[in-house]
Amino acid sequence: MFPALVFEGAHVRLEPLALRHVPALTEAASGPRDTYAYTWVPDGEAAMLRYVQEALALREAGAAVPFATVQRATGRVIGSTRFFNLEYFRWPAGVRAPPQPPDAVEVGWTWLAADAQRTAVNTEAKLLMLTHAFESWCVVRVNLRTDARNMRSRAAIERLGAKLDGILRAHVPASDGGVRDTATYSLLASEWPGAKARLEARLS
Repeated sequence: MFPALVFEGAHVRLEPLALRHVPALTEAASGPRDTYAYTWVPDGEAAMLRYVQEALALREAGAAVPFATVQRATGRVIGSTRFFNLEYFRWPAGVRAPPQPPDAVEVGWTWLAADAQRTAVNTEAKLLMLTHAFESWCVVRVNLRTDARNMRSRAAIERLGAKLDGILRAHVPASDGGVRDTATYSLLASEWPGAKARLEARLS
């Protein structure tokens, strides 16, 4: 399990996900369902409770770092995101002494309340998480994935400077009950300075 991480920016605070967030997350997810398109978002308090419990179990196992997304201006919980699929390379002896941070990580399980979408919140949240991944953990790669049909999400990922690695066909269950193809992207440490500059420019 990782130490508690809290990231704060001008627009958003990412704080460790907890059971106390369930009612506020349920409220955040209560808007029109069509705003989530291809993103799976728990519907109702029982589903949200299971979602949070599963995320906390992954955190206890050291397999994920889930956050509640909080709007700084209001203190309102408006969504969730997480680090997961943490990869630890088998380095030659002496290259990295254990315990080591992850060598690669995925950022995802991201959703926002309908009225928080298309705001600075997601941009700043990505900046905070990617800064930690590349500059504190010193990962070599960050992965980002989305339903291949979700052109809005794919465009947002591509604006970061992430490169399309490929399409995983018939990969996982989709939010609409079918089986989705997954577009998988990566951003490398060597590409991070340019990506960081673009994110900061969008927030300025």
